[in-house]
Formats: sequence, C-alpha cells, structure tokens
Amino acid sequence: MRSDTAVEAIGLEKSYPGRAAGKEKGRTASRVLRGIDLRVERGTVFALLGPNGAGKTTAVRILTTLTTPDRGTARVAGYDVVADRRRVRGAISLTGQFAAVDEKQTGEENLRMMARLGGLSRAAAQRRAAELLDRFGLADAGHRLAATYSGGMRRRLDLAAGLVGAPEVVFLDEPTTGLDPRSRQELWQVVRDLAARGTTVFLTTQYLEEADRLAHRIAVMDQGVIAAEGTVDELKRLVSGHRLDLVLTGPDAYLRLAGRAVHHAPDSLTLGLPTDGTAAHVRALLDEVDPDGTEVARFAVHGATLDDVFLSLTRSTPDTGPNAQEPAHV
Repeated sequence: MRSDTAVEAIGLEKSYPGRAAGKEKGRTASRVLRGIDLRVERGTVFALLGPNGAGKTTAVRILTTLTTPDRGTARVAGYDVVADRRRVRGAISLTGQFAAVDEKQTGEENLRMMARLGGLSRAAAQRRAAELLDRFGLADAGHRLAATYSGGMRRRLDLAAGLVGAPEVVFLDEPTTGLDPRSRQELWQVVRDLAARGTTVFLTTQYLEEADRLAHRIAVMDQGVIAAEGTVDELKRLVSGHRLDLVLTGPDAYLRLAGRAVHHAPDSLTLGLPTDGTAAHVRALLDEVDPDGTEVARFAVHGATLDDVFLSLTRSTPDTGPNAQEPAHV
C-alpha cells in the first residue's frame, strides 16, 4: 500500500444467502460485490455512488470491519481490515444515515462521554468537547439537551462525536439524508474543512449534487461492480461532455429514441442524447434522429451533468424488495 493511500481494496467479493426463486427449496447465494478495486488518496474526499442495492453499503461495511469479504483484500490507514481489525477501528470514524446521539444528554455531555470512552482524562475530555463544539458551530447549544437540536445540529453533533479521537479516515454513509437544504450546506462545509485539515473522507450518497460539490474523485457502482471512476470532469466526458435535449412531437417518436438517451422526461416528451457540443455533431444528430424534420419540436444543448453519468452507467433495476440481501445501511 502506497504511503499516499488511505483506503485500498483489491478484488473484493461478497455474497449473502438468499432464497431460491419459484418452487425450488433451499437457499442460493446473492452476489453483492463482484470483485471491486478502489484506491483513495489521503486528505481527499472520495464519493461512492450507485442505485439502491448496487453494493455501496456492503463495501463500506467491509472497509469499516463490520463484515468480512469472501475474497479480495482491503487496507485502511495502512492496516488490513481482516488481520488488523482493531487497528483499523482505531484509525477510522463511521457516521451512518441516522444520528446516533443520546438525546437525554447535552451536546457537551455527549462529546465528553465519547472522549472518556476513548481513554481521555476528565480534563482532556472537557477540553476536547469544547474544541469540537466550537469547531462545529455548536458552542452556544452545548449545554442544551440533544433532544432540542434540529436535524442538522444532530448530524453535526454526531459527526463531532466521531472525531473525538482524531481519526485518519472518516466514513460517511449518506450523511445528509433527510436534512433541509440549509443544514445540508452546513454539513458540506464541515466535510470540506475535514479534507482541508488532512482527513480522508469516504462518502456514500444518493445526492449527485453532493458528490459534484465535494468529491475529488467519484466511483459509480452498479450490480456489485465499479462501472466507472474518475474526477467529475472525467466522468462527464464519458457521456461526451454535453447533452442534446430533444422535445419530441409525440409518444411514438419518444419511444423510438428512448433506448439511446441518457436523460428521460416522459411527461414533457424530452430525451437527452450525448454529444460533443459542436455544431457539426449537433446537426448530424438531428439529421440522424429526425431525417424528415417532423419528430423534433425543439432542442437545446447544455453541458453534461453527473445525473447524465449516473443514468448512463447504472441502467439496472436492483432488487430492493423483501428478497434483497444487501443491508439497507451501516
């Protein structure tokens, strides 16, 4: 493992027991991870994207020692996640989708408790709690019960509690789920500050804007494999960098072209096709899809978005019903 690497995974595979379909009895394995490779540089924000059931949560559970891989290896902060579980746990922090704070304690008491559990003396725990309350904008609310905190304040307190021990790598599993836009913006700034201080942040999220705003590199998962990885700009170039949006004249034209589109809006009969944005390519596309000039009512060209990348790379419909085997969250 290179010295500039905080997280590395090679060939990770994981299956969970599942029920056989139809009238067959017994159980069959459900492959959740099919051999994924990851490398995250120290002091960066890395985002793992994918639809529900793609394998994101299982990958995080392996990297944070909550489960073991069937095959492959992984190292976090230089330690093997299987052979050196205790050292990995001492070097990381994991914040799940739901704030895990004691509502019957004040914000300060929550942090002091975590610091004491981490081995700090009473005086050192008091200093660490005060430092984190100030850093996360909670100093004025430190003596209030956590039950009185807003959703955004609870998430910040939860994240602060995970930083009591100054971890090298912070895992955030969909940290802004359920937050209002202002609270989401506040948490985004916390993530930026963490990376600026040299902490590595491994983020899973359903909000594509979140990954676009925060991540230095992004990996897109689909059906247990890494479909693509790169910077935001590199991923956008995978769908040609631009998109030609066509408003079709009727449902027949819409259905005929839907298979080649990276963006679909059936209510407005709008489809988005990848293009390099040049006039020559746009003209060629229009001539190709509508040679008679009767099926395209309007068109517009704009830069590709992370949504386009996501939809282009994740065309599966994962099993999210009662038979789905991947854990819903960490």
